[in-house]
Amino acid sequence: MARRGRGCGCAVAAVVVFLGGIAAGYFYFLRPWMKKQQLPPPSGKELQVHVLDVGQGDAILIISPDGKSVLIDAGDTGRGKVVLEAMSRYSVTQLDYLIATHAHPDHIGGADEVLIATKVLNVIDSGVAPQTQSPSQEGNKNTKGKASVNSVVLPTTKAYLEFLDAVKKNGAQYSKAAAGEKYDLGGGAILTVLAPIEPFFTREQMKAGGNSPNANSVVLRLDYGEFSMLLPGDAESQTEERLMNKETNLGAKILKVAHHGSKYATSKNFLDNVKPEVAIISDAENNRYGHPSQSTMDRLKAAGVKIFRTDLNGEITILTNGKTKDGKLYEIKSARETKSDVWAGREPRKDDSDRSGFIAYGDYGPPPRQKREKASKATSWSAGR
Repeated sequence: MARRGRGCGCAVAAVVVFLGGIAAGYFYFLRPWMKKQQLPPPSGKELQVHVLDVGQGDAILIISPDGKSVLIDAGDTGRGKVVLEAMSRYSVTQLDYLIATHAHPDHIGGADEVLIATKVLNVIDSGVAPQTQSPSQEGNKNTKGKASVNSVVLPTTKAYLEFLDAVKKNGAQYSKAAAGEKYDLGGGAILTVLAPIEPFFTREQMKAGGNSPNANSVVLRLDYGEFSMLLPGDAESQTEERLMNKETNLGAKILKVAHHGSKYATSKNFLDNVKPEVAIISDAENNRYGHPSQSTMDRLKAAGVKIFRTDLNGEITILTNGKTKDGKLYEIKSARETKSDVWAGREPRKDDSDRSGFIAYGDYGPPPRQKREKASKATSWSAGR
């Protein structure tokens, strides 16, 4: 009987030690992790997101409830003045963060102008430099031994080098985006990095379509109370698949459509995960790549979202206090209404994929100019479901 008692005591002690280990694990590891995942309550002050009309490119200005400012991309070369004008309109005199999603000129071409004219505290990019050689040069015997020289003058490379030089001269703190990192914008607004996720995509992995610089874009999520917005840069379907496999929280009220509405992004599975109420496309009416593609527009239409496009609506502004009031969570304003069919895609004159010898926007030559539709009055739209 005594032996049984000693054995029972050992078992009880083992259980106590086991439970103690679980408790310690909870308090020292799980509890801090859970607190980190929880979002702070919204202050109730206004969060502003301005999707600027920079033509074929991206430039998104965020002004937090506490007045912190974030610029995500800065449009094409020469478009920095559009960004600076918008910053002036919204009384932004300093950028807390300038985030370059990837090193294509339609996203970083105007960044040097912004960096020269504005104090920037932090600059963040994907950490992936542009390809130093155009795919059209590969395998060409006439360029053998000359590719490294020729590639330096490509607009993509030039824009990237000017961007880095401007960062250095500005004195901003430079860092590479790290998945999982959060930036507290104050007032309860949080910006979270979802991608890129290493190992970085290579050109060989893009045989199904899309291109590797885009696939390695910085992907961000903006949260403020009940409001959420997904900002995927030019991420491709391969990026979307990787995010879904990581079981990342992708659900968002508003989606900034990746890669200007390219057919190689915004897959059905991705839309099923995000479940956006509104989708915003940043593009130009005279772009050569057929953005947005009809297949992408068809997928968005099937998802039942409300569409806004900078080529048709001009600058698009989202305003929210982070709480649903009178059935409304956010309001969307656009510079103009459009009589055009917002669901109509475009036919490409150049494929935007590595598999076809992709040449980055900016390296392909300037697009032809087309007449813009006659402007009409500004419009607004509210939602809160």
